[in-house]
Formats: sequence, structure tokens, C-alpha cells
Amino acid sequence: MNIGFIGMGTMGAPMAKRLVQAGHSVTVHNRTQEKEEVVAAVGARRAASAKEVGWDAELVIIMVSDTPDVQAVVLGDTGVIHSMQPGSILIDMSTISPAATRKIARALSEKGIEMLDAPVSGGSEGAIHGTLSIMVGGKPEVLERVHSILEIMGSTITLVGPIGSGQVTKAINQVIIAGVYASVAEGLALGLAAGVDIEAAHRAVSGGAAGSWILENRGANMIQNHYPLGFRSRLHRKDLGIALDAAGDLGVPIPIAAYVAQLETGLIKRGFGEEDVSNIARVIREQAGLN
Repeated sequence: MNIGFIGMGTMGAPMAKRLVQAGHSVTVHNRTQEKEEVVAAVGARRAASAKEVGWDAELVIIMVSDTPDVQAVVLGDTGVIHSMQPGSILIDMSTISPAATRKIARALSEKGIEMLDAPVSGGSEGAIHGTLSIMVGGKPEVLERVHSILEIMGSTITLVGPIGSGQVTKAINQVIIAGVYASVAEGLALGLAAGVDIEAAHRAVSGGAAGSWILENRGANMIQNHYPLGFRSRLHRKDLGIALDAAGDLGVPIPIAAYVAQLETGLIKRGFGEEDVSNIARVIREQAGLN
């Protein structure tokens, strides 16, 4: 399949690379063009603009940082809406506003272009190994057309409702993991302060009811007070903003997510926004006098 892929960040580049290695013809574009090189090195074609990506594409995938970025590469003056052909499909795998997603889908529909919103969870490890969880909003028949493509990038692909539903589901995901990150940080800080063998304690609780992907994959970060990527804390804070807005509109209280958002806002202001989101532990450790 001829695939366009826009966004060569921590997640997008390994996802696009997997598509090339699976034998698809992939054209890539990134605002910072040097980031295209890692995928071009395995056979991807490079495009000078988002519009150029869309010319021959049967499918265009977007994986960029925020709502305005998606709006720009899809609907802007050099956006793919001006080049994609009727009958083609756009999949936005970014994490953005559900309301903005629905507006973009309406604009594409007027051009005869189908859209799925399909944000992901699983971190950079999942992007590299093709084990992402993909939450899809859109028409079942459109998903069926691209299911084999999504299988290259993810091990769990779930249709959760009409367009925009994928973004709502990703908001649920980000709210839940916010609480888990915070509780793991608190638990490990308790162990460090008590002077137990923290490595042994980590193994012990990982094997019981407290076990989780975050404890297993990010607990060591919190113990060592070292937070390599991963997933940038500034992007998780952006995602929590989307969730908090949606919860406010619906009248749903999410106080734990609001608390974590405050911690992340402080970390970003202090210059730690590019670290992995497990750096929530940095604040807990400081408050406990462990640093």
C-alpha cells in the first residue's frame, strides 16, 4: 500500500519504520526534517510538505504532538486535505481534542476522504516492537480496510465507537495512568525512606496485586531518580488537559488527574518537561527529603 506518514518523533519514527520493513511504500514528512533520516535510511521517501505526502497516498497516518499540529498538517495551506484523493483514508494516531477530531473528519468527508482517530498507548517500547494498544474511533468498514496496517504497529486494536471515540478512550487511559504513576512514586518513596531493600521490594510488589506495566517498566526510573524517554511529561500534561476539559464539560470529577496535572505543570516550569512522565517521582522524592 502507498502510505504517507507525518510526524517522526519518538513514537512516529519507529512506527513508520515498521511499515517500511513490512514492505509498504512509505512517504514521510516531519517539520524538523532531520528526523526523517532514520526512516529514509530503511527505504522511505521524504516529502517537502504535508501536502506532498498526500498526492499518491491511499492512506495517510498522522502522529504529531497536539491539536494545532494536526489541524495544520491536515487543514492548513499545505495540508494533506488539498492532495488526498476521494476514497483515501486518513488515520490520526496523535492524542488531541475529540471535538477537534470530529471537525477535521467533517472537513475531510466533504472531500470524500474517510477518517479514523486511533490514538495509542504503550510508549516508545510499544512503537518499536509493534505492541501498541490502538483505540479506534470511526466506521467499522473503514477500520476493516486498514486493519492489517494497524496490526504492524499494534497488538491490540479496538473499535470503541464513532469518530472521536478513540480520543475519549485515550483520555480515559491517561487519567488512569496518571493515578498509577503517582501511586507507584509514593509507594517506592515510602520504601526508600524506610530503608528496605528497595530492589527486592520492587520485585515483591510487582508479582502481586500491585503489579502493573508502570511498576514493571518505570519503577526502576523512580528508584534511580533518572527519567529517560519513554513518554515526555509535557505531552502527558497536554493529554491530561484534554481529559480535564472533557471531564469538566461532562461534570465528571477527576481529582487525582487534576493533582498529577499540577505536579507535571511544576516539573515543566522547572525545565523537566522533556523527561519521561515517571519523573512525577522527582516531586514525591523531594517532598520526602530523599533527594
